[in-house]
Amino acid sequence: MSSLNTFGEYPVSEAHLEVARLYSHPSLLGPKMCDELIAFVGHMLSDEEAEVMRYMKPWRPRTAAGLAKAAGRSVDEVAPVLHRLAHEKYVLISFGTGRHERFNMVPIVPGTFESVLMRVSPDSVTEWHRRFAELYEALFETGFLTDHFKKPTEAVRYLPVGEVISQEPMALPSDRLEAVLERFDTFAIGVCQCRLSKQLVGEGCGGMLETCTVMGPISGVLVRQGRMKQASRKDIIEVKAAAEKEGLITWTMNPENSRFGNCACSCCGCCCGILRVVTDFNAPGFIAPPHFMPEVKKAGCKQCGKCVQACQMKALVLTGDGDSMRIVHRSERCIGCGLCAVACPNGIRAMRPVPGYKEPPGGWFTYVTRYTPAYISNYRGARAARRA
Repeated sequence: MSSLNTFGEYPVSEAHLEVARLYSHPSLLGPKMCDELIAFVGHMLSDEEAEVMRYMKPWRPRTAAGLAKAAGRSVDEVAPVLHRLAHEKYVLISFGTGRHERFNMVPIVPGTFESVLMRVSPDSVTEWHRRFAELYEALFETGFLTDHFKKPTEAVRYLPVGEVISQEPMALPSDRLEAVLERFDTFAIGVCQCRLSKQLVGEGCGGMLETCTVMGPISGVLVRQGRMKQASRKDIIEVKAAAEKEGLITWTMNPENSRFGNCACSCCGCCCGILRVVTDFNAPGFIAPPHFMPEVKKAGCKQCGKCVQACQMKALVLTGDGDSMRIVHRSERCIGCGLCAVACPNGIRAMRPVPGYKEPPGGWFTYVTRYTPAYISNYRGARAARRA
């Protein structure tokens, strides 16, 4: 058993401290060492689990035998711990079977947070999950993700809502949800982890929960694990349409093609972690610039504010009083969803193509080629900040 150390005001085992340092690594988009991280890791892992995980390395999958050798323990001791972490708690990811199964750490977010809270229904959460959500929210609110997006990486993009894109002649197939879904034959759906987390800490917005979708081969894996339920293409389209009516907006991974599949959820600015990096911390680098942005297409805006109320991003602001009242568009916050255009009662606000728009990468190879310099720059900047 590890001896106890002190970090800040927390007595913490040496093993938990080592695991926290692993999660803090810039390659895992981790936070600086802080009380919130220590508390999060301390809850997530038992003493026995921390004693095993301390011998893992970011992005270096290891078998139970490999970790047992590193820990100086038997495989019979280590294997059940790894199985619990990967197949019961879902803290680790794994691939392969039997003695060839390899276990790997993933970032806290995106990664561990989503994996732990991924489920078919919120009814399956326990008090352990509730406390996990509380400690994660405290960690998220430190703003640590902003350290990793100084240079845009544009891993996800938001799709314009169907009501505005269906009539847009300049729309690309990548702008249309139906075209994105056409690439896949298998689908699964489950609970939005972000809104579930907020609900667990008593800050839920009441938005739809069953909006998280996965397309392609990975969907079958999640269905077999009981973490999502099987769905059809028609089911996904209906769910996304219902979510849009609630004022939620759909994201998908920016690269268009992947043999592993794709994923999407329907987001709100108050709960979604991706959007909160923008709304709370003004750091949009994880999101690809939009293809369309709103503009006033004709005179007659009465500053009713309905577009302001519809905007999830606080990208539209009503300023001034009386005759000087006007609506200001903050383009740096805009994701081009079109909810403001749908909300406008007089058709004053419309979506227009952004000049010089860069189409999504055709696949992950193209994505990696295009954005590797940004990831390297962000990694070096975060590493330097850790050493400061």
